[in-house]
Amino acid sequence: MRHCLPGLLLLCSALAHAEVQTREIPYTAEDGTRLVGYYAYDDAVDGKRPGIVVVHEWWGLNDYTRRRARDLAELGYAALAIDMYGEGKNTEHPQDAMTFMKAALANADAARHRFTAGMDLLKAQEQTDPLKIGAVGYCFGGKVVLDMARQSVPLEGVVSFHGALATDSRAVPGSVKARVLVEHGAADSMVSSDDAAALTAEMIQAGADFRLVSLPGAKHGFSNPGADAFQAKGVDVAYDEAADKRSWDDMKRFFAETFGGKPDA
Repeated sequence: MRHCLPGLLLLCSALAHAEVQTREIPYTAEDGTRLVGYYAYDDAVDGKRPGIVVVHEWWGLNDYTRRRARDLAELGYAALAIDMYGEGKNTEHPQDAMTFMKAALANADAARHRFTAGMDLLKAQEQTDPLKIGAVGYCFGGKVVLDMARQSVPLEGVVSFHGALATDSRAVPGSVKARVLVEHGAADSMVSSDDAAALTAEMIQAGADFRLVSLPGAKHGFSNPGADAFQAKGVDVAYDEAADKRSWDDMKRFFAETFGGKPDA
């Protein structure tokens, strides 16, 4: 609780009400799939601000994804954690996660429509500047945001954290309009160095504004403090505090450059 001198009561009252606001927003994809978004923004920020779409790991829209939306809101962005699986479902079981992920990626058009439905929902929020939209994705979500960039979805910038880098539909010259940042764990056993090299060659050939950061010693899931719990389930993931901080700082600089200004940290 805040303690205020009598002459500062009005200021303290304003500060007490200035905080990150969140809410769940239901929406529907073009194919009729019911989706659930988690929206976050800081009500201390005046006016419209850039919007960031947040795409979850293969576990689905869970507490970690929601936390990242709040983290982005604290930086001054309007953030929407979207739902790529439907009904906001998530799991802690690797086999279920694999099933959900494969179903979501089985149809590239359907995946794009689910992403753009979330993007359009974010644009429609009163706090969002609809002309300044970016995206971040984790694991499965990293692949999603990279594929959206490959498909010329109108985004200013995308950031992939320990994302899958391979694709069935590579970018072609001129197709990547967004700036692209990839934060990749050098010790990631799920994403090979060949995948990283192939992505780099692909982006260079496409003429993209692209940067790949290889984080020494970092495994898949390096940004998620809960990753270590999944090791007992046979998943080779691990949290790496140094890689988490460095990649987040890289992202902050990236979006500040992309949107032409540094948001409040």
